[in-house]
Amino acid sequence: MSGGPSVTLKSQPIDGSNSGNAAAQQQQQSANGAASSANQGQVSNNNGSAGVSGGAGTPAQEGTRQNSLQRIQQRKQKVFNLPVPQKLAKLSMYSACQAEGCRCTGWKTPQENRHRDVESSYCPEFNEECRNSSCRHSLRTHIAHLDNISSSSMDELLGAIIDMENLFMSMQRVEDEDTKKVYLYLFRLLRQCVLTRQQAVIRGPLGDPPFESPCITKAVLSLVFYKYQHLNPTELQTMTEVAKTFLNFLNHYNFESPSTRRGDLTHEDASNYKINYTRWLVFCHVPAFCNSLRQFETSLVFGRTLLRTVFQYMSQQLKKKCISERDRFPEDKRSIITQMPKFLEALRAELMKDDSPIWDPNYRPPNSFVIQQRKRNQEASAPPAPGGGAAAIGGNKRSSVGEPLHKRPKKETIERPISENLDDLPTDVVMRAMKSVSESKTTNKAEILFPVNVSRDENVKAEEQKRAIEFHVVGNSLTKPVDKQTVLWLLGLQLVFAYQLPEMPREYISQLVFDTKHKTLALIKESQPIGGICFRPFPSQGFTEIVFCAVTMAEQVKGYGTHLMNHLKDYSIQRGIKHLLTFADCDAIGYFKKQGFSKDIKLARPVYAGYIKEYDSATLMHCELHPTIVNTQFIAVIRNQSEILKELIAQRHNEVQKVRTGLTCFKEGVRSIPVESIPGLMEIGWKPQMRPARSARPLEESSDPEKLATSFASVLQSVRQHTTAWPFLRPVTAAEVPDYYDHIKYPMDLKTMGERLKKGYYQTRRLFMADMARIFSNCRFYNSPDTEYYRCANSLERYFQTKLRELGLWDK
Repeated sequence: MSGGPSVTLKSQPIDGSNSGNAAAQQQQQSANGAASSANQGQVSNNNGSAGVSGGAGTPAQEGTRQNSLQRIQQRKQKVFNLPVPQKLAKLSMYSACQAEGCRCTGWKTPQENRHRDVESSYCPEFNEECRNSSCRHSLRTHIAHLDNISSSSMDELLGAIIDMENLFMSMQRVEDEDTKKVYLYLFRLLRQCVLTRQQAVIRGPLGDPPFESPCITKAVLSLVFYKYQHLNPTELQTMTEVAKTFLNFLNHYNFESPSTRRGDLTHEDASNYKINYTRWLVFCHVPAFCNSLRQFETSLVFGRTLLRTVFQYMSQQLKKKCISERDRFPEDKRSIITQMPKFLEALRAELMKDDSPIWDPNYRPPNSFVIQQRKRNQEASAPPAPGGGAAAIGGNKRSSVGEPLHKRPKKETIERPISENLDDLPTDVVMRAMKSVSESKTTNKAEILFPVNVSRDENVKAEEQKRAIEFHVVGNSLTKPVDKQTVLWLLGLQLVFAYQLPEMPREYISQLVFDTKHKTLALIKESQPIGGICFRPFPSQGFTEIVFCAVTMAEQVKGYGTHLMNHLKDYSIQRGIKHLLTFADCDAIGYFKKQGFSKDIKLARPVYAGYIKEYDSATLMHCELHPTIVNTQFIAVIRNQSEILKELIAQRHNEVQKVRTGLTCFKEGVRSIPVESIPGLMEIGWKPQMRPARSARPLEESSDPEKLATSFASVLQSVRQHTTAWPFLRPVTAAEVPDYYDHIKYPMDLKTMGERLKKGYYQTRRLFMADMARIFSNCRFYNSPDTEYYRCANSLERYFQTKLRELGLWDK
């Protein structure tokens, strides 16, 4: 969706009788049908909306708001995963009837089904008539314009509908009239965007962010330099952390409505505050739970005017919050608490001075100071303790002052060697090696002489084949009888977990082992459980959560743990589950790494947040399963490949171990010879380095320009739709990252590439590849390797190269 309707915010009665009222009536009808779904994605704060605030809320309230945002994302993911007919039924409720002359603004479910929810099991037939007496057209008529809609566009529309429903629910809860008017206009805007299938764009008297220069973030950075540059590095770093804490708190602060502040502000200040409050709602607060609207950070779009009106009350709350959460800070971070009053007093003084240099748009710290601070932040950065650290106050985990999550200190570019393309070995050579391995069973005679070198996995598989050990998936049930053997095994597994996991409460272990939603993969030896993995599958989300994993002390270091995990992987793959998640404590991280788990979580957070159980002082780890791999046989396959490789190396070694006579041609007067004529050189694998002829490359510069442009458009479209492309879809703005263009001199993004493609700029593939490579190199230059955006750049670059190879445009 690109471009779209705009809305001008002005005072109108809430009970307007035009299209907004009709939309509200349709919204009410939809809310009645999906009340449980909508309510699961909402929580009220003092503005009546679902949001995250850094105000005076307690940690429990802030956690509730965060959980609410997660529930909204989970609901969206649930809707996105619905079958297409149910998606279309949801869209029809907000789509105008396409019949000529009909003014119905949305299909309404028949009377007998009006309380059923299309987000659950209800899927109306396409020939069912609209309940609206002035319409009576079928559902198909309301979605006739959606015949050729893509899956991504459909999901964008559904996301806007859910945002609209959340806004409607918030509008019913809010009491402040000014806030309610803003919600109503945003509701109407999203309603119009759904009807017209366009992107929401807010224009009008509010203006466009940023609203003041300099922004609060830049002024606070300038204050650190202006006031504290004389301090030693340690003290300067502390004041920088204090400034970051203040900005985090401001970005999550829940501003009071103008009617609440009317008594303590002058007429001019009250007028300015009302305008800025409306801007904050529209551009910062509401987009936090309605991501169909573009969100901005408060500290990056507002300046001195807003901060002056809220500073006194906000600073008091920040001081109280620092005191109340002092114990949550690590010992080495508690100096932030001590220095916070001093910092707030210095900021207040500069805020009230008319001639303060930090509020001068042309004032900025020297680049050397900024870069030095950035390097110190990078060196001093460490993972915060759970629930503690400077970011705990504002609920934000950002590491640079006022910067988005993906913008981290720039780093040095790391050169990576590019591997050469090597031809595959001839088939007869490989077959000869495989035959040799099969006949001898091994190429290393020592492995036969010393059984201690035999793999533990082979021993476990041998025990399983002899039925000395068995693997069973067992679980409790409330709907059918559970046999006695299963109950005894569950009791035994409970004891194994309780003994091997002494930090875990026994009542909690019993609760999960006997929970009907959990299952346990039991390792049985001599009719007794000696180990197991307790897990809970989430088929609708596509992952399995591992809760407990343990083997009795006497049976450890025998390979049972690895074989248990391999059986669980195969069990999950057979049931269509391709992801495993677990929270591992520090003692178990090594084990899970050996089993293929990683701290790099490939699943989107909304997929598992709210489903998986989270534990303090534990690390979330993820394992992605390949559907074609049989994990219980995988180690044997790898070992067999290793033996074949050893045999190939041995054969090659025997071939090149030949002594040849020296060259005599030079004694006979020959001045030079071709390199490839040296005896034995070709046999050891040397090849002349030759650049492929241009005529051999398909779709090269000499090809049809239109065909080349079509190929570029196809690649660019595929790259845009990739799951890791979202950081690069549009240019980075100075409002989002103030110092971005100080370091990146030649920016590039996918939107700019699309515009260049339309203008016919890419006459050669080299130009196209160079611009795409610049996107990834800029990202890796500015961001640190541990950021999500750095990983996105690597993943998207591999995908881009794959698409070029498919079209024959990649010859590297």
